[in-house]
Amino acid sequence: MMYLPSLAENATLLDVFRAYPDTARPLLDYHQALMRGPSPLEVAERELIAAYVSALNACGYCHGIHSKVAESFGVGQDTLAAALDDLETAPVAEKMRPVLRYARKLTLTPSRITPEDASAVLEAGWAERALHDVVAVCALFNFANRFVDGLGVTAGPDYLAMSAQRLTSIGYAGLKDML
Repeated sequence: MMYLPSLAENATLLDVFRAYPDTARPLLDYHQALMRGPSPLEVAERELIAAYVSALNACGYCHGIHSKVAESFGVGQDTLAAALDDLETAPVAEKMRPVLRYARKLTLTPSRITPEDASAVLEAGWAERALHDVVAVCALFNFANRFVDGLGVTAGPDYLAMSAQRLTSIGYAGLKDML
């Protein structure tokens, strides 16, 4: 249920963005640059991190959308659930395990991140830019989860699927064009 009285009870995040375009536009620019721009992390890996963080935060809206976006970019349908259940046995690339460990720790216990956690990502073969991008995606989706949940944004499965398809096809820049 939407907590902003000026918007409909079933308002979506796009409706919030349309109501507040002055803050939505730079946020969508950042999403586009981080999630679709150049990075050592593939788009699928960044979307997996987004979905993983959103699941850890129990944000049904973001988890529902970004798990489907990750799937559309090639992440296996059961990969996210398996990673949440037991990362060590999940069907993820070995190189992604320290990335997801880092995202988990940064999401659930950020004050406990250590140099060793960062070193584990780098020692797995990731460049420094990848560590930056892991932290940035994690931070962005912790923000997004709190933004969505704090405003009471929810949606049913049909909308989540449609929104995921839209993000897959037009990206975050395309959302900005819809404002």
